Amino acid sequence: MSDIDKKTVENLTKLSRIECTEEEQEAILRDLKRILNYIELLNEVDTEHVPPCNHVLDDIANVLREDEVGAILPREEFLANAPSQIGGMIRVPPVIKQT
Repeated sequence: MSDIDKKTVENLTKLSRIECTEEEQEAILRDLKRILNYIELLNEVDTEHVPPCNHVLDDIANVLREDEVGAILPREEFLANAPSQIGGMIRVPPVIKQT
């Protein structure tokens, strides 16, 4: 089994930017351990002669339509739906912080 402990859960909550109480972290730790123990059961399955595949059904095919250019929405109408805009573009929160 993977070594998962309280420090790992704290790191995961920090990375995912969720706040958890001490009790919630303990519950997450218990649940993750149960999940990982269950997944460990897959190691018992003999897959020696099983070829790798993307999906289990052979007759699956993507049904795609052709791209067709439609009516273009005027910029003013498009920006009217945006909560915030700057310079004719939609303003979004920064994703990468500058140092």
